[in-house]
Amino acid sequence: MPYSSPPPMTVTTRTLVAIPCYNEGLTIGSLVLKARQHASEVLVIDDGSTDDTASIARLSGATVLVHERQQGKGAGVLDAMRYGREGGFDAVVLIDGDGQHNPDEIPSVVAPVLDGQADLVIGSRFLGTRAHIPLYRRIGQIVLNVFTAASADYRSSDSQSGFRALSRRALETAAGFVTDGYNVESDMIAYLSAREIRILEVPISVRYEVPHKHKKNPITHGLGVLANIIALIGARRPLLSFGVPGLVLTTVGLLIGTIAVAQYTATSRVPVLSSIIGGLLIAAGLLLIGAALVLKSLTILFRHRQ
Repeated sequence: MPYSSPPPMTVTTRTLVAIPCYNEGLTIGSLVLKARQHASEVLVIDDGSTDDTASIARLSGATVLVHERQQGKGAGVLDAMRYGREGGFDAVVLIDGDGQHNPDEIPSVVAPVLDGQADLVIGSRFLGTRAHIPLYRRIGQIVLNVFTAASADYRSSDSQSGFRALSRRALETAAGFVTDGYNVESDMIAYLSAREIRILEVPISVRYEVPHKHKKNPITHGLGVLANIIALIGARRPLLSFGVPGLVLTTVGLLIGTIAVAQYTATSRVPVLSSIIGGLLIAAGLLLIGAALVLKSLTILFRHRQ
C-alpha cells in the first residue's frame, strides 16, 4: 500500500544513503550532492571502478569504500548494510549510482521506516503512474515478480528495484544475510520476509536515459536473476519445486505403464518402447519425490537450528 506524508527528520534521526556503483564518474557527483540534502551521511561503495568515481564522490562529500577488484552489486549492498549496522544508523537508504533514481524521493522512501510503519521499504516503479517503463521491461519484471513471490513470503510489485530503505531492525536481522551479484534485490526480500520483517512499497519515478545506459544486457541479466530465484525456490520450497514435478512424472509413467500392460495382455507382445519410457518416467519421478522429502527434512532441521 502506498505511503505518503513523510515525517520531518529529527535531530536524533541518523539516515545513511548508500550508493553501490561501478564506473559512474559522470553521475556520482550530482547524485551525492543531492542525496546529502536528505541524509546524515552518504556512503559510496566503489566496486573496483577504472574511472574517477571514487575521487569525485569524495570531493562531493561522500564517505567512500573502495573494492580493489570488482565484486558485484551484492558485495556493495552487503558493505552498505554492514556500515549502517555498525554505525548505529536508524535507517539505510540504498540507491543506484547510474542516475536512474531521483534523490529527491529519498524522504518518501525512508518515511515509513522513520515513522515505524515498516522495516524494509521498496521503491516501486509500478505503483501509480510516476514511471515510464518500456514494455519489454514490464513483461520481464512481471516474470521475476512471480518467481520472487514463490521464493519469498511477500509479493512485490517491483522485486528488482534497487531504491529501498531498511530500518535498524532489518539491518540487525540481516546480519547473516549472504548474496551475490545482481540477485541481491530478490535475495533480500526472500531473506527478510522469511524472518517476518515488515515490508512496504511506495511509488517512485525512474529514468532510463542515463549516460552509461545499462552495463548488463537486460535479457541475460534477467535470465541470470531468474535462474538464481529458481534455485532459491528449490531450497526454500522443495516439495513445490521437486515434489510436484516428481508426482507428475510418476503419474504419467504409471499411465504409460498401465497402457503397456494392457497391450501385452491383449497381444502377448511386450511394447518395448512404451515400457522403457514408462519405467524411466516412474524412476525419475520417484527420485524427484525422494529428493524433495530429503531437502524438506534438511530445511526443517536448518530452521530449527537457526
